[in-house]
Amino acid sequence: MAHVVSLYRHPIKGFTAESVSELAVQPDGRIAGDRVLAFRFADATTPEERDGLDYWPKAKGLSLQDFPTLAALRTHFDDRAGRVRIEHDGSVLVEAGLDDDGRTQLTDAVTDFVLASAEGRRLRRPGRLPLVLVGDGVTSRFQDRPRGYVSVHSSDSVSVLGDALGMDVDDRRFRSNIVIDDAAAWSELDWTGEVTIGDVSFDAAGPIVRCLATHANPDTGVRDAKVLTTLTAAFSQAEPTLGRLLLPGSSSDGGQTPWAGGTIRLGDAVTAH
Repeated sequence: MAHVVSLYRHPIKGFTAESVSELAVQPDGRIAGDRVLAFRFADATTPEERDGLDYWPKAKGLSLQDFPTLAALRTHFDDRAGRVRIEHDGSVLVEAGLDDDGRTQLTDAVTDFVLASAEGRRLRRPGRLPLVLVGDGVTSRFQDRPRGYVSVHSSDSVSVLGDALGMDVDDRRFRSNIVIDDAAAWSELDWTGEVTIGDVSFDAAGPIVRCLATHANPDTGVRDAKVLTTLTAAFSQAEPTLGRLLLPGSSSDGGQTPWAGGTIRLGDAVTAH
């Protein structure tokens, strides 16, 4: 039976994952502490609207698809204290809270880091500076789609992709919340109904079409793997796809009992239809 082998949350949109032993899935179907902060361009500090929901397009803030150097940073978020620590090469780049002064410190340090990187010219484009750190550190809202979700992929899918690339591929490239093992490669793309992980039941939503963020080495920030063209060419995919989105499960009593979320832990069994 398939089971959970890795769990991740990404406190700051586009920055490195935190590996955790359990994830709290909220009643809205989002992961607690996941994508609760984001560095946005100066002209994009308020959300757009899509399908009647707030939408924060990643192209209008710091994200790995345009700023792969971000992968070289290590991010730690203490949600109880509301403090962020960002490290680079084993040294603390900045550590601060989420009050006005702390946000300024965090933004200044990240701005200087990106400006000194190979992608610095992109940050100097009109309307991008000064960066603004948005988010309350609690509300998960900076996913790539207006409707929040939980993301999952099979380690076997990544292993087969690595064989096609001729290299070891780290699961962290795909920024999923949940990685499962003992599931056939690409089997998650066939899910159409209920998916149960531990005691939490979801509905399978769409497959995840990937972007250039997957080309960035999760340790160095160097684009060293042509993931997108390999997915389409080696596996005959119409779009470069790996992984599956999950949404709150359908109520078994006709909607009388609200979906409550729950906790997912390492080792939890996974069943899907």
